Amino acid sequence: MPRVSLFNSPFLLGFEQFEQTLDRISKMSAEGYPPYNIEQVDTNSLRITLAVAGFTDADLSIELEDNQLLIRGRQTDDSDRVYLHRGIAARQFQRSFVLAEGIEIVGAELDNGLLHIELMRPDPEPRVQKIKIRKRNSRAGRMDIGPTAGPE
Repeated sequence: MPRVSLFNSPFLLGFEQFEQTLDRISKMSAEGYPPYNIEQVDTNSLRITLAVAGFTDADLSIELEDNQLLIRGRQTDDSDRVYLHRGIAARQFQRSFVLAEGIEIVGAELDNGLLHIELMRPDPEPRVQKIKIRKRNSRAGRMDIGPTAGPE
């Protein structure tokens, strides 16, 4: 059965990347570890907080690949310890978030088992561009060569 595209309107040009992003989001792992919060700090600021108790800053990595924020955690087993009961497992995780175009990562902080990642969405600047219309040379069947677009 063919899949129906959300962006198949002739008025939506160049939105294929959004469709690919939606596909990627739908395939992301539904695992709930580590738990996280996303909060809006103010109009243009967001904060992602992950509960990473037992992890040190050396056990964690934060990377931005294109528009995907990847947070990974990997703890190493301490082979010198002898456990009579082990209820706290040294486990690894990967949590990813797809960021909208233009969102910047301001910083990250590990505080009492919580990893805070600060994000900023700058105000978009209005963009107006005037497009020059070229005349077709009717005798030669070619367009006049000159600048095609540019701010005026």
